[in-house]
Amino acid sequence: MLSMSTNSLSYNDQGGAESAVEVGQETTPTSSSTITSGMGLGLFSSDFKKNDDLKEMLESNKESLKLEAMKRIVGLIAKGKNASELFPAVVKNVASKNIELKKLVYVYLVRYAEEQQDLALLSISTFQRALKDPNQLIRASALRVLSSIRVPIIVPIMMLAIKEAATDLSPYVRKTAAHAIQKLYSLEPDQKEHLIEVIEKLLKDKSTLVAGSVVMAFEEVCPDRIDLIHKNYRKLCNLLVDVEEWGQVVIINMLTRYARTQFLSPWKEDGLFDENSEKAFYDSDEEKKDKAESKPYVMDPDHRLLLRNTKPLLQSRNTAVVMAVAQLYWHLAPKPEVSIVTKSLVRLLRSHREVQYIVLQNIATMSIQRKGMFEPYLKSFYVRSTDATHIKTLKLEILTNLANEANISTILREFQTYVKSQDKAFAAATIQAIGRCATNISEVTDTCLNGLVLLLSNRDEIVVAESVVVIKKLLQTQPSQHSEIIKHMAKLFDNITVPMARASILWLIGEYCERVPKIAPDVLRKMAKTFTSEEDIVKLQTVNLAAKLYLTNSKQTKLLTQYILNLGKYDQNYDIRDRTRFIRQLIVPNEKSGALSKYAKRILLAPKPAPVLESSFKDRDRFQLGTLSHTLNTKATGYLELSDWPTEAPDQSVRNVEVIEPVKEWAKPLGKPKPAKSEDKFYSDSGEEEEEEEEEGSGSSSGSEDSSSSSSSSSSSEEESGSEEGKSSSKDSKSSEDSDKSSSHSASNKKKRLQKKKASPGSKDSESDGDEKGKGPKAKAGSESSQSQASSSADSSSSSESGSEADTDSDSGTEQKKKQRPKPKVEEKAKKEVSLLDLDDFAPVPTTIPKSSVLSPSLLSDLEGLSLSSASSTIQVSSPTFVPAKSHELLHRMSGKGLAAQYHFPRQPCIYSPSMVSVQLTFTNSGDHKLEDVHIGDSSPPGLSIHRFSDIECLEPGASITVSMGIDFNDSTQAANFQLCTKNDQFSVSIQPAVGELFLPVTMTEQDFLKEQGKLTGMNESSANITVSAESASSPISRKVVTVANMGVVPSGQDSIHRFAAKTASGGALVLATVELKEGAAARLTVNTEKTVVGSMLLRELSTALSQG
Repeated sequence: MLSMSTNSLSYNDQGGAESAVEVGQETTPTSSSTITSGMGLGLFSSDFKKNDDLKEMLESNKESLKLEAMKRIVGLIAKGKNASELFPAVVKNVASKNIELKKLVYVYLVRYAEEQQDLALLSISTFQRALKDPNQLIRASALRVLSSIRVPIIVPIMMLAIKEAATDLSPYVRKTAAHAIQKLYSLEPDQKEHLIEVIEKLLKDKSTLVAGSVVMAFEEVCPDRIDLIHKNYRKLCNLLVDVEEWGQVVIINMLTRYARTQFLSPWKEDGLFDENSEKAFYDSDEEKKDKAESKPYVMDPDHRLLLRNTKPLLQSRNTAVVMAVAQLYWHLAPKPEVSIVTKSLVRLLRSHREVQYIVLQNIATMSIQRKGMFEPYLKSFYVRSTDATHIKTLKLEILTNLANEANISTILREFQTYVKSQDKAFAAATIQAIGRCATNISEVTDTCLNGLVLLLSNRDEIVVAESVVVIKKLLQTQPSQHSEIIKHMAKLFDNITVPMARASILWLIGEYCERVPKIAPDVLRKMAKTFTSEEDIVKLQTVNLAAKLYLTNSKQTKLLTQYILNLGKYDQNYDIRDRTRFIRQLIVPNEKSGALSKYAKRILLAPKPAPVLESSFKDRDRFQLGTLSHTLNTKATGYLELSDWPTEAPDQSVRNVEVIEPVKEWAKPLGKPKPAKSEDKFYSDSGEEEEEEEEEGSGSSSGSEDSSSSSSSSSSSEEESGSEEGKSSSKDSKSSEDSDKSSSHSASNKKKRLQKKKASPGSKDSESDGDEKGKGPKAKAGSESSQSQASSSADSSSSSESGSEADTDSDSGTEQKKKQRPKPKVEEKAKKEVSLLDLDDFAPVPTTIPKSSVLSPSLLSDLEGLSLSSASSTIQVSSPTFVPAKSHELLHRMSGKGLAAQYHFPRQPCIYSPSMVSVQLTFTNSGDHKLEDVHIGDSSPPGLSIHRFSDIECLEPGASITVSMGIDFNDSTQAANFQLCTKNDQFSVSIQPAVGELFLPVTMTEQDFLKEQGKLTGMNESSANITVSAESASSPISRKVVTVANMGVVPSGQDSIHRFAAKTASGGALVLATVELKEGAAARLTVNTEKTVVGSMLLRELSTALSQG
């Protein structure tokens, strides 16, 4: 009895000995003997006894005991414990009739069949019988066990079982067959041809459960057999959304490789392409022909299908799926469309650090080629204190890649904080990043150098050492300007102890010894004293320095050089001994020295190329994003390279499947019952819209057009039929136009209204649907005068379907008109027939025009009030001191076909937004014909904010008009590019602001000026010594400064010092300028601002202006 209780006690927690101890300690004992036996069994019992207990349970006649034993055994396996000794007892139960027990036995056998192959072979007949079992789970488990017995003898049996399972009615069994294919191929590669036959059969499977597994088998067995995918390509694209997540990853990667072999590159004419990518897919055949003449590249519909069906997966919860879609878009999508993956990748950065690491690696590769993609999300890459070092380093890499003139000041401020980090490896990496920024962006090179020199006085040796190394690389780019920095580093030499830093300083002094002729010999003297105690790398550079000084200044350094060469001759390190012998023979002339000694100076002091500071991710784009090879930056086993785009388009017809025809027949009849549609709704994106529009009955031709336009957004199998219907309906509408101009307008309209009222309740839904998709004006009007209007609006709505679908009625109306402008015929008809029906669309325009004129004075005063409250009480935005009358040409009359445009900056606060710069445009009609509808079209770059002027309805020949607009340049001199459109033409123009036009002048006291200037020192200060022209007296200096820049004059107590202040319009950052006159014509010009790029540009322009007479 006692042994029974102890046995049950020890197996209380699935048979673990440790748990038996815990239970023995926690159980309240009834006697001391119970404690002794319980503890003894828990601590000292062998595995043999435990397994004996489970064996007894497995051999009992009770199913419940067997089931309990199997649950405990599977629990042991899950905990990672070895249960292989129980194999004979478990395998006896393989023929059990209890389904639950049989499932558990199969789970066990899958785990241990490979280890116990002989025993597993004894039960092979049982597995073969189980393949015919009525329960799909048993059939699948039997096949799984059979494929886990890795013995070549049973390969024919496995092959037969896989072939049978591939035709099984259950998709779960077919999925298991796909998994077994890979196991059999690894066991017996000679079976490849037979397995390809099975894969070909399974690829045709329509079940989402099978798709992912069979594509995985395809990738393992025959990844080069692209021909197997042709017929299944569209099906895989349409099933993709419903496949399980890991299947999605495999299919997306396979389709990426497939697309690179079957479609033309969309990157050839990306500038022209991005406007019409969607239209080329959806428009009718006639329009496609017109576009083919003007634009040679039109995306293959199957290429577009893949991009469209993978886009929703960017919202997936599985990070691997999102990453797979991102790499697909990166490798396949037109360049303007790649940016849609940006937001999803940034979202993944909130995940675990393992995910962050992979995602950041891929972003680092992307950001080298496409900075613009990730610039709006710059703050997402700021380093957090909780980040691991490898995550910090990657974020630093990305920030460095994204640095440009516009954001460098923000990034450098961030880097200043990182340098102070306790993580020394990260601080060193930050200094290297500052060096890369300095080489890539010439405007901040001096600022970065000054900042790095300040770091030389840091207490931390690693920071100092890294700073020296980076300064050395930067000085190589322009050594002539920086002899002061070399002197400063020589002074710090005694305090620096890190060998690499000391060696770098010695190399710099030796390389540019002629620029520091007094300091170099003294440094060599100090090194001679400490030569024996230095590190090897420092000794080598000391020998080099001695040799270079011997060649350039032998008087002072001859004895020192001989002394150092003698020390090196007997050094313990053979590298130093060899270098010493080589240098002695090269520089010291004697009888034995050869011809090389003549060229010693040219050898040792040859000009060296400046090192190129590049990203470590520069060459990683040769690997497919998201792969192991990309992560390791080396080709991993099994990596399949992406092929180059084909030069000629492969045959599209290989992907045509006969199944398309029944779908066409199904799409044409309008009165089919609903059950027939449910199947298509599984594949189609717009099944619900078709259902609603078919319920409507489509009494008029406009109804048929609605259905054709909505069906065009469905999957590729329905695309052709949709375009055909669109053509036929447009022809019908054209023929009905002529007949409709008779007096029977009102009668026909009444009939239409009656038909709409009598339609089924679903028609309301379809009408509201139409409203949302850009058909709002048609639904609102209710009583159209003809069907031609309906056809034109249907055309425009189908062409604009790729845009935003939730536009308001008035917006969609104006958009339609803009798209109708290039087609003169359609536009004339619209003029005749729109009349009063579309007045609602034009209603917002007249209301916006008077608003600006009425509210401008009050808005101006409000803005001034706002600027006062945002700054301190003594720093106020003032009116401009000087407004230059100079205007710039925006559009020449020859280029503009008679339309001439000029712009100038009035230097007033913008009434539309405080962050915008006000710009005045003057339009002149120099032609013979009047110009209609002058307005602004598309603008770039993408983040640019423009407040457009109100449309100019008509400009008569010889007439001029002045309008104002606002542009937020984001404190950058980057040009604002936009389209200037008339009724028939559009012209690309750009407004390039001078740096001085980005400011608003401010007034402040001298004390406030000095206080603010004190806050903006170090990397925020730029200065230069200039020579003021002889004609300039004290008063013209202020005139010259305010002419160049929109700044306010700050009163000064000294005649020799002139101070000016402003703030940037967009960011509100203070910009302070000081001109200090010295003796003669010399002057010191200083600019202080946290916007370092703006500061350096202003310094350059002011220097030029003050130096000229």
